[in-house]
Amino acid sequence: MKRITTLAAASLLALTGTAHATGGDLASLPEALELKVGTGDNGFGMEPNEFQMQTGQSYRLTVQAVGWHECNWEAPSFFKNTWIRKIEAGNMEIKVAYLYELEMDMDGEVEVFFVPIRPGTYSFGCRGLEDRGMTGTFVVE
Repeated sequence: MKRITTLAAASLLALTGTAHATGGDLASLPEALELKVGTGDNGFGMEPNEFQMQTGQSYRLTVQAVGWHECNWEAPSFFKNTWIRKIEAGNMEIKVAYLYELEMDMDGEVEVFFVPIRPGTYSFGCRGLEDRGMTGTFVVE
């Protein structure tokens, strides 16, 4: 009887350890999101202008500048409520604790890897160009 109890306990520990390791990795398997900045005939659009997300899910946001207007892309409230894993631009990987702004002068692309940690509705946009349509929202549940 003692041997069966020990075997059962060992099996339970093995299963629990395996389930916990794969279920607890917040950096694995990020869901891909894409944002294009500078779209439309006048170059003052963003597509899409809303993202739906879940707390605790890993995401990879690709921000692509396609227009001819300079954009200082900001999402301060959103990034205060996320864990930023890394930023990739060109051949560089950048580790930061907080993201304030992405400045885009011309065509280019950057990837931001993050995990939202607090639910809410957070705005993003190009500073000073919000009234021209360069704005959107992150909705985190």
